[in-house]
Amino acid sequence: MNRPTTTLWRPTGPAELALVEASGWTAWPPRLPEQPIFYPVLDEDYAIRIARDWNVPASGAGYVTRFAVETAFVARYPVRRAGGRTILELWVPAAELAEFNRHLVGPIEVTHTFTADAA
Repeated sequence: MNRPTTTLWRPTGPAELALVEASGWTAWPPRLPEQPIFYPVLDEDYAIRIARDWNVPASGAGYVTRFAVETAFVARYPVRRAGGRTILELWVPAAELAEFNRHLVGPIEVTHTFTADAA
């Protein structure tokens, strides 16, 4: 059965990416206590900027991931503007992340990699 999906991106560092890989590329790990929200983004360019400009300085590497979620499910989360017109995020409460993961369609894929030693 084909389910309509929405494509989202997530900038991430190496520790989170290792946990995604450990899941078989099928789930986002639970949030840490200081992370009450899981925020995937709606624009790949925004995800690239975060991975390159925030994750690399913080942890030596940044990754952009792409994944699909059932559109009917993800519609429950309002789009939040975090800046300019393309700086859009979904705010998924940490307590709902396991349910969110159950509505992923297909694998989580790495689309871009940035490292501190890259020119």
